[in-house]
Amino acid sequence: MTQPKVKIHKGDDVIVIAGKDRGKKGKVLAVYPRETRLLVEGLNVVKKHVKPDAAHPDGGIVEQEALIHVSNVALIDPKSGEATRIGFRILEDGRKVRYAKKSGELLD
Repeated sequence: MTQPKVKIHKGDDVIVIAGKDRGKKGKVLAVYPRETRLLVEGLNVVKKHVKPDAAHPDGGIVEQEALIHVSNVALIDPKSGEATRIGFRILEDGRKVRYAKKSGELLD
């Protein structure tokens, strides 16, 4: 079985369209295409219990970002600031680039 294509890349600005953080915006920190999930800065924050170690000498409860499914986020259009879908175009020089379908603005 083939995995679905993840059109959102690291560094993109996204908005959450479903779930507890709906309406919030953030920057993509990492993409996990096999799980079709993203790590977004400041979104889907969960509390994790950690044992004492070098990073957390006292241990305790730490808040950190958790993965969020690609279907629950949308790319932010660079022109309008609204949620948009992503398309692909082949330029005259042969490069394949992403573009925002709402405004037609190139993303890469």
